Amino acid sequence: MRRLSLTLALAAALACSTSHAQTTPPSLQQAQALGNDLFLKSGSTGMVLVAVRGKEVFVHGFGETAPGSGQLPSATSLIRLCSLSKIFATDLLTKLVADGAVHLDDPLQRFASPHLIVPARAGRSITLKDLATHTSGLPREVGNAPPGTPHFTFPSYTYRWRWLPAQHLKTTPGTAALYSNIGFDLLGDALAKASSEPYAKLFADRTTTPLGMTQTGFTPTPAQCARLLQGTHDEGQCTDTQSSAASAGVYSTATDMAAWLKYLLGTGALAQSPEAQAVYIDPATLLSQSGLEHAGNPSGIGLGWLHLLPDDNPEAITEKTGGGAGFTTYIALNQPHHTGIFVAFTDGPTQNHFNVFKEANNLLLALNGLPPLPPDPPKPIRIKPKKPTHKPAAKHPLH
Repeated sequence: MRRLSLTLALAAALACSTSHAQTTPPSLQQAQALGNDLFLKSGSTGMVLVAVRGKEVFVHGFGETAPGSGQLPSATSLIRLCSLSKIFATDLLTKLVADGAVHLDDPLQRFASPHLIVPARAGRSITLKDLATHTSGLPREVGNAPPGTPHFTFPSYTYRWRWLPAQHLKTTPGTAALYSNIGFDLLGDALAKASSEPYAKLFADRTTTPLGMTQTGFTPTPAQCARLLQGTHDEGQCTDTQSSAASAGVYSTATDMAAWLKYLLGTGALAQSPEAQAVYIDPATLLSQSGLEHAGNPSGIGLGWLHLLPDDNPEAITEKTGGGAGFTTYIALNQPHHTGIFVAFTDGPTQNHFNVFKEANNLLLALNGLPPLPPDPPKPIRIKPKKPTHKPAAKHPLH
């Protein structure tokens, strides 16, 4: 009966949203019913939802902080942001571009140690823009971490820069998109070198301190680790993750993510530069793309961000997915209505293959009285040519 009542609540919220799309926006409190439905469908142990619309903020926890704890996740529960760390890195990138410290077309070679050669292909070197848009030609990972390695502590700075020179790029930089964590690790290294300070200090000086995000960083205290949400499986140590600071290592809380959402939406005291969320690549111009479509087929590729529908569409969404170490995370913005959501899930006992990202998109749109996104068009079926069933006739020799 509980599942049925929540489903009915979701339907009522969506109906209310649709009927009042142009005049009366639905109450942001409807995020609770919508979040309940999303949580139940996800099969997660726990979930935290943050919704921001203009200056309104809604934060709520669902499920349990750990299996059997009986405690709801809260605004101060510690969360691994996983790959949402990448949009913090690209925020720093655009700030350093504005400072004149770097340029998007700077080659990665500029930030390498003397005598170390960064691989290129077809005469094209890897640039910072290539790293930030997943078009560098680098693979997703450097390889598997040694057994027992804590999450997001591999590869180290030394390891990845020793690994890099021997690589053969999969594609010519700028011509194809392949989601790459190692690409963002190297981007973080480049930003640290350009600023002449460690990445963690750059991150604190330019992002968390100005925004008052006191619980966001890479080196959680024992007290913070005690508040780390836990899923069904033992995901190991809560530890320093500076090795993957730019790709996956950020820890945060719902309270801090509300401040981050306000910054992204331009509804707080500080606002992100529009360049940070702009489209930089049309996927149609690429030879191929892989690993970018978890929340929907992107219509545009930005600096860490992906765009669903053109920005002038009322239903346009700018999004970033994340996952790992027992967490699934997501952030999505509907800039036409100054609304954004952040959601984090911890693993449940079973995998139900439910796409929480697409359902979260619909939750975001419902908060603005908008209908769900249409399903992605089916991918074209590539039919392999049939092999000939008989041998071709022998050609007569030329005389």
